[in-house]
Order: sequence, then C-alpha cells, then structure tokens
Amino acid sequence: MGSYTFFTICLLHSTLALSCGALMMFYANEISAFGHGSAAASQLRGSTSHDQLLIQTSHSFSGLLLFSIGLLLLMAAFVTDKGFHSFFAKGCIMLHLMMAIWRLHFERRLEDLAWDLTRQVLGDFTLALSWIFFLLYS
Repeated sequence: MGSYTFFTICLLHSTLALSCGALMMFYANEISAFGHGSAAASQLRGSTSHDQLLIQTSHSFSGLLLFSIGLLLLMAAFVTDKGFHSFFAKGCIMLHLMMAIWRLHFERRLEDLAWDLTRQVLGDFTLALSWIFFLLYS
C-alpha cells in the first residue's frame, strides 16, 4: 500500500512541477501577474530592455529546472524499492523546508514580494507535510 501512496504523491508533485515549469518558461509575465498582482509584476519585469531580457532568461531557466524536477519525480514514481521511498521522501522534506527557510531569509527583504511571503511559505510547508504524512503512513 505504501508503494501506491508513493506513486500517487510523486505523480501529484510531478504534475504540479511540470505544469508550473512549463508556465514559467512560456508565460512568465502572465504567471507573475497572476501570482503577485499586476503592479508588483510590472516592477519585477525590469526597467531597461537589458534587465527585461535577463529576467526573462532567468524565468525561462527556472521554469526549465522546475520542469526537469517534474520529470525526475515522474521517473521516481515508478521505483518500487521501499528503502528508496523513505530516502526520497526525507530528501523532499528537506528540500521543501530549505526552500521555506530561503524564502524567509531572502524574499522577505524584497519589498515587492514580502506581502506574498506567508502564502508561499505555507505552500512549502504543505508540500513537505505531504511527504511527512507518507513517511508516517508507511
């Protein structure tokens, strides 16, 4: 039963990472406006054309990285080794907690993103909690 749960959690996280990564690569401005509001999104785009190109390239590479993580999660979903499941879940918990710490440490300093910090940190903790529940369940 734990294998089915691992498969399901990996599939859900993979779907989330693949879709968010693809959206970041191709619709970065629209996603930024949806997530942060149009006023903050326009400030985050940059003021010069050079800044805008760098930011757009950064969003594309971040989206590609997130898409790659989604593919790795999809591949990991088909592994049947119980020891790997535990190891992988612990690694995912650490990754999500480190992301929350990074957000608390760095993103709170950015005035344009600070108001959105609570929602994003809660999202990181929720993703980590899904893996914790998997470990407790199995």
